[in-house]
Amino acid sequence: MTEPAAADTDPQAFLGDLVASVARTLPAEVMEQVFFVDRTRTLADRISRRVGTISQVRLIGTNEALTLGYEPGPRWKAEWARLYRGATISSHAMTLGEWLTAFAGQVAALAADAAGDSASGSRALQTLGIEPAGSEIRVSESTLEGDLLTLPARLGSRVPSEAIAAVGRIGGLLADTLPRVAGQGEAEVIVRRTATVYLPDTLRAYLSLPADWAVEHVFPDGTTPAQALVSQLDALETAAKMMRDAAVDHDASALLINGRFLADRFAGSRLDLS
Repeated sequence: MTEPAAADTDPQAFLGDLVASVARTLPAEVMEQVFFVDRTRTLADRISRRVGTISQVRLIGTNEALTLGYEPGPRWKAEWARLYRGATISSHAMTLGEWLTAFAGQVAALAADAAGDSASGSRALQTLGIEPAGSEIRVSESTLEGDLLTLPARLGSRVPSEAIAAVGRIGGLLADTLPRVAGQGEAEVIVRRTATVYLPDTLRAYLSLPADWAVEHVFPDGTTPAQALVSQLDALETAAKMMRDAAVDHDASALLINGRFLADRFAGSRLDLS
């Protein structure tokens, strides 16, 4: 999500980034129902067929709405409102920072709900044998940020709780790293491959195992498949932290080294079942 400080230097870019963040996080059909963007179009905008400037954004939930408007001055108007059957029954002003915190939480909740519905349908198809186990555990290029955000919700209780927590942390690290390496060639490719291939493939490899066998089977070294999964996720988290730190430090060479490590470690993403 975009940073509050950017609002003071370029309000339109700030609002545009906010809209783009929601588009990356929510499925299009959900976004159309809950997120609305108002624009102001001058005569020159209409003649030139420009979309105009963003004057207000509004996110509507079941019982509440969050509205952020901007007027030249500069002046931000951030508001929370309680709804009843679509009508506002109470509202109060918020600081921009408070509004963004509430907004991010609401978007995350909507994304998790959407992922839960999708995962339930996919698991039903898996039960019927139409889809392989874990097939709903995907991170797509087109919805990368939202898919990373909702991975823990889609896993449900099918993996150990420590694995779910690790997946949440890894997703956060990758989401933070991606904008920092945008347009940086191989560095960006490495981060995206980690998000779209290494992480989901590792999870799907575990989910393809019979549930009781994954928990109870003991490998020759004394570990179980569940413990092997947690160990692999620990390695992924360590690498993700190093990539994020390298991106923050603009250390491309360190990032590439981590990419090669991941390619060696997770190519094939199979649990050792010997």
